[in-house]
Amino acid sequence: MTEEQKDQSIDETVTDQLDAEEQNVSQAPVDEEPIDVDEDGLEKKVAELEQAVEAGEEKYLRLYAEFENYKKRTRAELDTERTYRSQSVLRDIIPALDNFERALSQTGEDAAFQSLYKGLQMIHENLLSALKEHGLEEIIAQDQPFDPNLHQAVMQDKDDSKESGVVLEELQKGYKLKERVLRPSMVKVNE
Repeated sequence: MTEEQKDQSIDETVTDQLDAEEQNVSQAPVDEEPIDVDEDGLEKKVAELEQAVEAGEEKYLRLYAEFENYKKRTRAELDTERTYRSQSVLRDIIPALDNFERALSQTGEDAAFQSLYKGLQMIHENLLSALKEHGLEEIIAQDQPFDPNLHQAVMQDKDDSKESGVVLEELQKGYKLKERVLRPSMVKVNE
């Protein structure tokens, strides 16, 4: 017997069995008397079950919404942590940048000084570009309106050629990481 013949034989056997069961079911006696059912009791039971289903659905929806909010909150916290993870390192490096700028503000004429100056300048530029890649930004203060979120006023002066509340001089540079101020600029403000 080939495989096809076996499959066909099995199909015929199954079909014969199904036909026999259908005949038995159709010949089975049917109770014609209605079952005595307490309709009020069933309606109460149905109402109770519907309330239980609604309560279960509501509980599920609340838990689902709570879990979605939890996922959003943790995702936002992770994004914030990733964005500002270098904040403490950058705060520690800012004084070194100040020292580099003080060293670069010196002048000299001999060849040894010029060589040293050029080397410091190259290191300073490399350091600044690396820090900028990690999100460090200089706060622009000179001739800008005074902003207490970005500037720290340590002096006031009078200059009639400029508007009141304008930064006259930047005494110490300020820096920020993305939108967060790491150190405000120390400034002299026009009265």
